[in-house]
Amino acid sequence: MTLHAGSWASVPPRTALELLAPARDADTGIAAIDHGADAVYIGGPAFGARAAAGNTLDDIARLADYAHRFNARVFVALNTLFKEDEVEAARRLAFEIQKTQADVLIVQDMGLLAGDLPDMELHASTQCDIRTPEKAAFLEAVGFSQLVLARELSLDQIRAVREKLAHARIEFFVHGALCVSYSGQCWMSEALTGRSANRGECSQLCRLPYDVETPEGQVLARRKHVLSLKDNDQSANLEALIDAGVSSFKIEGRLKDMAYVKNVTAFYREKIDEIIRRRPELSRTSDGISTYSFAPSPDKVFNRGKTDYFIHGREFDAPYELAELESPKHAGKPVGRVERIEEKRLVVKALPGVSFANGDGLTYLAGDEEIRGISVNRAEPLKEKDLWALYLLQSPKKLEGLERGLELKRNRDHVFMKTMEGKTAERRIPIDLIFSTHEDSLDLMATDGTHCASASVALDLTAPSDPQKNIQSLKANLAKLGDTPFSPKEIFVPDNLDVFVPASFANHLRRSAVEELLAMREASRVRTECAPWDDAVPYPEKFLTYKANIANSAARRFYLAHGSREMQPAFEIKPVEKADLMTCRHCVRAALKLCPKMLKAFPEILQTTERALLRPEPLILINSAGERFEAQFHCKENPCEMTITSIDDLTRKRRLKKEAVPLKASSRDEKPAPARKPKPLASGFRGAAGTLKRAREGAERSQTKRRR
Repeated sequence: MTLHAGSWASVPPRTALELLAPARDADTGIAAIDHGADAVYIGGPAFGARAAAGNTLDDIARLADYAHRFNARVFVALNTLFKEDEVEAARRLAFEIQKTQADVLIVQDMGLLAGDLPDMELHASTQCDIRTPEKAAFLEAVGFSQLVLARELSLDQIRAVREKLAHARIEFFVHGALCVSYSGQCWMSEALTGRSANRGECSQLCRLPYDVETPEGQVLARRKHVLSLKDNDQSANLEALIDAGVSSFKIEGRLKDMAYVKNVTAFYREKIDEIIRRRPELSRTSDGISTYSFAPSPDKVFNRGKTDYFIHGREFDAPYELAELESPKHAGKPVGRVERIEEKRLVVKALPGVSFANGDGLTYLAGDEEIRGISVNRAEPLKEKDLWALYLLQSPKKLEGLERGLELKRNRDHVFMKTMEGKTAERRIPIDLIFSTHEDSLDLMATDGTHCASASVALDLTAPSDPQKNIQSLKANLAKLGDTPFSPKEIFVPDNLDVFVPASFANHLRRSAVEELLAMREASRVRTECAPWDDAVPYPEKFLTYKANIANSAARRFYLAHGSREMQPAFEIKPVEKADLMTCRHCVRAALKLCPKMLKAFPEILQTTERALLRPEPLILINSAGERFEAQFHCKENPCEMTITSIDDLTRKRRLKKEAVPLKASSRDEKPAPARKPKPLASGFRGAAGTLKRAREGAERSQTKRRR
């Protein structure tokens, strides 16, 4: 064992709870802090697992400066896989990130640990695929102070990890989009489009529709989003997660807009604070109280429905409703039903308490089971109770699939979104201000409960002409804390004050005391440090397949130093034919009500389904480009899992396409081409399918004809 010096001193105790919010940019991160986040995570200039959400070092520094006023922290994502020629660039960037005063590096590629790193906390990314106590203990031993566990784990599995850790804190996703595959264990995007999810360029092929067939060709589903999961929502399980050992509660969404971040952060802030108020052994990792000008409601921003996933294990006696089969879009919250369809307007029966506004966005499920949208140009209430006339940009009679009695949902609340555009929160640290006089001077003490600053000014003391007015004026001037992070909790002024205090002197005292208090808080702020690490602790596995994501020689050296002997390169470096492109706890069979383990609780399934279809045999998934995949079901595994494997030789197709592109002659002096920026898929599946086809540059059309 070779233990290197480090420190756990900067790591908050496990009872200090952390609300961790996403930031696509510095302004969004500042908004997250204002709305109650204890920490934010953000991408840097490169090597973040959201390639479209990069930020300059100056922006990170600006965010860190603001966050530290409240003892909040900034985590920077450096969590992609690095190719051979990227490792040293990533290492240099890590040292540059340290200069911004950011607190934490989020890391996936172990190649970084095979060389020098800045003295900062290291957090293990969700891309590390941490599912077992053994892997968690190993990552703690090599210097990670916080671990993002796989979203698929149950409370019992989280508890088992917690019992294996000596110091490291557990981070867990509590809200937002779910990857259908274990994070870091999905290669479908890389295999089909050359855009690696492990390198921040996922093309989200799981959100597209698929046909589902038996190996014999029996059609079970057409154009269903069988791999598209609902959004994660653990708001009802927060206390159970705390008891299981979770200390950091993570909101997904580094590509989400500011309204989403504000709203969801405020929602979970209120939830966590309520628990802390009831349980005095718990605390927060940051300071300040946030107040809001709106009522937080995650239903009013983008979501695909909600699920708490497998937090309570796989429940065969409950309906399986993890997948949003009809659409990956934001359908919204029910608001009413179609009453009449007229030439120029749509008459809607609103649900109790619901009103409509110009600019609202509505959705409905058409007869072909496709989600369609409506944009409201003008909304007017009618005389009849709860009836509204909605004037659209086109005649309602021309809207495909719109029928009387259909349920309408609202996916854009215009009034709410307008509210979210302005300033919606204020965060302040309550302080006490204590005024006193001493001989020929005025004194002021400012305290936040931990630090105590003081200021004094000389003055020829004279009696006030109006003592009460003098006291009132003094208190008012001391309370003017302006753009500081403080708010007055209590202002103590002697009731018998017999000294006149000019406003200019009161303001000077306040500014001086507050400046000193800020300086004291900054000086006492705990700077993060790397935890101790052991460069010889054995890795739990000796043979590592492509699933270990070893993309460079530095990562290979790391695993060799820790006892692994046989290693395959990452899929991104050397594609594997017929590889498992996904490993999922989600089950397509269960989503289609074909799970044999559910039959005991739901015998009525046999009324509509042949018993032969309930055998755990593979199913065939076919995308819009005609590419076929085999979904294999490992029902006897604990937990039972599903793997997705390509039936077609995708690696050969990609190689042939690459060879067909003529190579451009290069010279030593030629400037490298700019980094490729991935184009996001269209939100609708037709547009997404088209993008997919273009990305493959005309994949073999004949495959469409080979569907069974």
